[in-house]
Amino acid sequence: MSANAKEVLAEQLDWAKGGGLLPAIVQHFATGEVLMLGYMNREALAATQASGFVTFWSRSKQRLWRKGETSGNVLALQSVRADCDRDTLLVQADPRGPTCHLGTSSCFGDGVQPPLGFLAELDALIAARNQARPAGSYTTHLFESGVRRIAQKVGEEGVETALAAVAQDDDALLGEAADLVYHLTVLLRARGLSLADVAGVLEKRHTSTPEASA
Repeated sequence: MSANAKEVLAEQLDWAKGGGLLPAIVQHFATGEVLMLGYMNREALAATQASGFVTFWSRSKQRLWRKGETSGNVLALQSVRADCDRDTLLVQADPRGPTCHLGTSSCFGDGVQPPLGFLAELDALIAARNQARPAGSYTTHLFESGVRRIAQKVGEEGVETALAAVAQDDDALLGEAADLVYHLTVLLRARGLSLADVAGVLEKRHTSTPEASA
């Protein structure tokens, strides 16, 4: 299989087991939320890889069906991986709108996003604020105040978090920690970085020196 997960090869998959169809689990590429389950045949996989938008084989319509072709709520492809038996696909995608026709982000309803997945959602929201700079937004105000002021806020929130840890209750600590994470995320975005970049550094440290990792 290619190092590029988008290039999973159709001939390496076990199409016979499911009568030419493979279940395709769609997951939010950033938050880990399971968005939906569909089915792909060879043509659907090829169309997905060629177009960059997740396309299924509709068992009811008996034709290729690009998710969002009517609603506009498409799934932008990030990667495709096969499981160990080569008979199931994991599709990671960037949803452009609600995935479910009921208006929820996932076809499995609300509340299926992993708890830490919201950090990715927050990071994406802050990145969008940086691009759009909507009037009246506190995040816009921070970006327009410049890196030095944002860094100062991170320092202030860090001190307040430390003080809450030694002198206040759990609710106060959590509140201050939330303020710190938010302002740190804004600072990273102001420098063109993200929480994912920080996670990448932590992961690299862990895998390179596991005996010294946290």
